[in-house]
Amino acid sequence: MRILVTGGYGFIGSNFVRFMLRHYDDCEIVNLDALTYAGNRENLRDIEPDGRYTFVHGRIEDARVVAEALRGCDAIINFAAESHVDRSIEDAHPFLKTNVTGLQVLIDSARTGGVKRFVHLSTDEVYGSLEDDTGSFAEESPLMPNSPYSASKAAGDLLIRSYIRTFNLPAIIVRPTNNCGPYQYPEKFIPLMITNHLDEGAVPVYGEGLNIRDWLYVEDTCSALDRVL
Repeated sequence: MRILVTGGYGFIGSNFVRFMLRHYDDCEIVNLDALTYAGNRENLRDIEPDGRYTFVHGRIEDARVVAEALRGCDAIINFAAESHVDRSIEDAHPFLKTNVTGLQVLIDSARTGGVKRFVHLSTDEVYGSLEDDTGSFAEESPLMPNSPYSASKAAGDLLIRSYIRTFNLPAIIVRPTNNCGPYQYPEKFIPLMITNHLDEGAVPVYGEGLNIRDWLYVEDTCSALDRVL
């Protein structure tokens, strides 16, 4: 299988590239990445000599670059996204540009390119917040995003759903909870807590410190993504 991975130098993307190349000798990866602040080429530096791996520098909003990268691919898995809540509050435009407009370019390319599977990484934040710590979300829970970031992801999910119904796009939307593990960007919660402790700095407390989050180890997420492919 030849897979176009978008955002493959990011946190989950780079772990997924490693996972697939480690588990499948016949897997080929094309990594399309814009190398923005959250994309680190060092995440896959040791993978680059592998003949099964190809890097394409570009943005998912660029239809020409996407079409070139997609040539010969059987599937697309989309990790490319603006994904920081606080940054989305400061400026929502980059989130709409990548998470909605860029996604539209990708799914149009997937439709015309005849890929067999399109897997889109969304987020559980499209569901909003639970009223208390005893409940849980289900796939059918209503979308109630609470930030420009989660609103842009919810919009992307609905766009994909419309393509599934209208064009029979062979797409799957995955909404994982917070991930943690190797290659995570330092501004994220767990790396930030660790580095602040090591530097004897302040540890930020959000609200009254009563919020609860569940976490997925990134390798488990990669294993689940492999199954839906």
